[in-house]
Amino acid sequence: MKKFISLLLTGGMTLSLLAGCSSKPEAQAELTPVRLNEVVHSVFYAPQYVAQELGFFEEEGLDVTVAIGNGADKSMTALLSDSADIALLGTEAGIYVYNEGKENYPKAFLQLTQRAGNFLVSRTDEPNFKWEDLKGKSVIGGRLGGMPEMVLEYVLKENGLKLNEDVEIINNIDFSSTAGAFTGNVGDYTVEFEPVATTLENSGSGHIVASLGAASGYVPYTVYMARDEFMNSHPETIEAFTRAIYKGQLWVKEHTSEEIAKVVSPQFPDSDVATLTTIIERYKAQDTWKEDPVFSEEGFTLIQDIMEQGGQLTQRVPFTDLIRTDFAQDAIKKS
Repeated sequence: MKKFISLLLTGGMTLSLLAGCSSKPEAQAELTPVRLNEVVHSVFYAPQYVAQELGFFEEEGLDVTVAIGNGADKSMTALLSDSADIALLGTEAGIYVYNEGKENYPKAFLQLTQRAGNFLVSRTDEPNFKWEDLKGKSVIGGRLGGMPEMVLEYVLKENGLKLNEDVEIINNIDFSSTAGAFTGNVGDYTVEFEPVATTLENSGSGHIVASLGAASGYVPYTVYMARDEFMNSHPETIEAFTRAIYKGQLWVKEHTSEEIAKVVSPQFPDSDVATLTTIIERYKAQDTWKEDPVFSEEGFTLIQDIMEQGGQLTQRVPFTDLIRTDFAQDAIKKS
């Protein structure tokens, strides 16, 4: 594995501005600006979009602008280069940086998801699919060392399959191009996030046959991170951000998939409410979203097990070295 820190030299810095949370320009001067970089734009992060669309950030005095990293390496680069204050990305990115000995390394302070959010898509409908059915097949995976790829490898190994012997894993396709490659007849299967997986299904190009999240167990798949220096010098901002996300988590917990779909629909103009409802119901059914912002220590153990099995972990990281739970615990107490 190439050392993660080298990505700081090669990672792309073109981060597209997505959206601001404030709908009242006259109030902007009264709000604290926060630059958030999200690893991808996906329904997988519904509680965040609920917080954006329902004004929870503004209620907490924040003006949040969002950029898309299109990869955990790029979102981490944004944090380390001070192009973002907070990043939503995989826990593994923080583990890599920690093990590189980076000073002022980012820490996770808020857990958003507790399951992998991607799905296995087949060319044919397989209502009785079993993971063993992948023997002799090819699967479009993800970037080596990235969480989507490591979870896929973990699930395959747990089901007795040998990588690139029983199953061919295709890793040379950019994250944003995997669905296009699949429709272009590359691979027998592809691993996709939503709404791409459902879009492939609705277009007749594929069929969702399995959930990586259901197969891999509870894992801190996506979390919010910030540099320790930023958290120590701007604790009120981190506290306010955590409270806003917690409001989004509670709202998602207490409302139906259709109600959530209607709220987040402005974030996904290319998907109708019915499609979004289907996606959200699928995520709800597998217990994707945490109901509180506190990072799970058990999940931290599992994610390092997955990384270790994938040959991507140089040494175990102590929970308290990389994870801060004080902001999340305070958000719960003050809610």
